[in-house]
Amino acid sequence: MHALAAEAAALLGRAPVRVVPLHGGDLSDVLRLTFSDGSTAIVKSGPAPEIEASMLRAIRNSGASAPKVLACNKKALVMQDLPETGGLSDQAWGDLGSQLRCLHATTGRRYGWEVDYAFGQVSIRNRWHDDWPAFWAENRLLADLAELPRRLHTPLEQIATALPGLLPASPPASLLHGDLWTGNVMADGPRLSALIDPACYFGHGEVDLAMLELFGQPAPAFWRQYGPPRDGWPIRRAVYQLWPAIVHLRLFGLSYLSLAERLIAQIPV
Repeated sequence: MHALAAEAAALLGRAPVRVVPLHGGDLSDVLRLTFSDGSTAIVKSGPAPEIEASMLRAIRNSGASAPKVLACNKKALVMQDLPETGGLSDQAWGDLGSQLRCLHATTGRRYGWEVDYAFGQVSIRNRWHDDWPAFWAENRLLADLAELPRRLHTPLEQIATALPGLLPASPPASLLHGDLWTGNVMADGPRLSALIDPACYFGHGEVDLAMLELFGQPAPAFWRQYGPPRDGWPIRRAVYQLWPAIVHLRLFGLSYLSLAERLIAQIPV
């Protein structure tokens, strides 16, 4: 039996009769398990399954959709298997807008999360802050500057210095998904099944909006349900998209350098 499936079997106290690998992105293994009674579950590895489980619970507690956690330990996260019928229809985009508004209505007192997290070998620093531009500078843009090409150092330092004039000082500390691209949104026809693969923390809700626009465009139904971004959005979008561009550069190589530099060029300093 696959080692991850065996870990899930030990957690659940029963062994699957069928194991099917699923696409889990580049950073985790994901399997669908089928049991003798016909029920199914999803098991996933990852950098920190117990932390991811707490994030999924936080999303569900907000009223947004996420898989129910069935079991977890330091090696595996076992989750509810939810239906998915393909891409996002216009109606599903609208449902995403409604659910994301619900997620962001859950707020904390400060910016950050109780623990750090990671995308593969790229750390996600979540040290608590009361000042949002300071959080974004210290925990995101400048967090691992030495790991980036030297040609990015000065531009990133300049942007970090300029952030108090580019970002709101104290927006609501909304519960963020933290990695909200369409691959992490499951839809079943007109409805959203789940938000998956979170990297949650409390921050400006526009961070999720910017990520959603990094590799595509939400349908108009999304904006009708969520509400339009405020004035100055294109600049803030570039600021917020710069960090996932940096993450992709570190994970997948120099093919993402041009993306980071295009975003830098959009930010006035």
